[in-house]
Amino acid sequence: MPTLAHVNDLTTVDLSSGRVRKLVEDTLEATRGLLRLAPCWVPRSFLQPGKRLKLHPDDLYAFGLNRGGIDERWFASTTPAANENRTEDEGLSYCVAGNNRFTLRDAVAECGAALLGARIWRKYARWPVYSKFFDNMGPIPHHMHQSAQDAALVGQEGKPEAYYFSPQHNNVGNNFPYTFFGLNPGTTKAQLRRCLEAWNTGDNGILDLSQAYRLRPGTGWLVGPGILHAPGSLCTYEPQWGSDVFGMYQSLVEGREVPWSLLVKDMPTAKHQDLDFIIDQLDWEANVDPYFKDNHYLEPVPVADTRSEGYVDRWIVYGTVNGEQRFSAKELTVNPGVKATVRDNGAYGLICVQGLGRSNGQRLNSPKMIRFGELTEDEYFCTESGAQAGVTFENLSEAEPLVVLRYFGPEVNPEAPTLGSYRNREFS
Repeated sequence: MPTLAHVNDLTTVDLSSGRVRKLVEDTLEATRGLLRLAPCWVPRSFLQPGKRLKLHPDDLYAFGLNRGGIDERWFASTTPAANENRTEDEGLSYCVAGNNRFTLRDAVAECGAALLGARIWRKYARWPVYSKFFDNMGPIPHHMHQSAQDAALVGQEGKPEAYYFSPQHNNVGNNFPYTFFGLNPGTTKAQLRRCLEAWNTGDNGILDLSQAYRLRPGTGWLVGPGILHAPGSLCTYEPQWGSDVFGMYQSLVEGREVPWSLLVKDMPTAKHQDLDFIIDQLDWEANVDPYFKDNHYLEPVPVADTRSEGYVDRWIVYGTVNGEQRFSAKELTVNPGVKATVRDNGAYGLICVQGLGRSNGQRLNSPKMIRFGELTEDEYFCTESGAQAGVTFENLSEAEPLVVLRYFGPEVNPEAPTLGSYRNREFS
């Protein structure tokens, strides 16, 4: 497969061409289940980029200053970004096959079960999850993501999400490496209502009702819908449900205004001034949980003791939300010169965060710097059959480990640890 330097060198192929299926099938046969993906960059107009995504500094505003800086890279995404004035394909990952490119969404639409497996395709008829790097200089507003029931009121889907602070992307913590979660135990709805009533007076004081937790690279959190959180300034790997719904409950962040429209953007128009309705979209009991950290904090848990074989696979996202495993994730570390075949239960999105190697013979290289529109060799989508047959990872370096992150779809890993399992691990 030839390597091309820039996405503009590729021919865009869509479903109407009738060629997507053949391109997917030929690629999967050659790679034993892997689709190469081009970087998917997403800007946010209300945030300041943290500059740890390896994107060239001259390209941080490649979408235009009015669109905001690029502070996110989405992985194996079939979910459009819910940005105003977005491009038609914003948030969608592109597969690269020879001189051609096509969206992963089109590949899934055309080849469904062959990529995702029969169970996920039959239940969801799409790839229902995605992950991203989320990277900002400072904190973002205290906000929540709607539940499935509340999101359905505006024709959307709810969103649980999880965080893992990859050490490879957090050599600096930036301005505020602390995250506020939920509300202090004992907080009343009347107190929160007063914050919303004070929206246009400046800082509405909602953080006075919450508690911040210091963030540490190599750890993470699992956060269900309806829970307020104000993510801090570590670069974050975020497996999540395939939705971009949210509501911002904080009016001012680091001197930057948060418009009321970002609070109510995913609420019915008739309810945009209904403070009781807005408050009731929160999962109140989860927000005021006095054992919040015990019920949401994550540390890596090894899948098995394979240290003697030169590699270690670790669970980095696990646990359930409302009794369901909506997604999960692992971090694989392969020592220099080692080749390891790793089998998984289901399809996954993969990003290489350190080192140089191969996966099923395909080049795997974590770049030092990426220009906007440039192709990389660090991201793939693996099919269910490819994952079950086993992907062979080979570290070609003599000096540094090969590290890859993999996230999975719903109910794929029933054997994953439960929350709190890190306390009982026998090795790391």
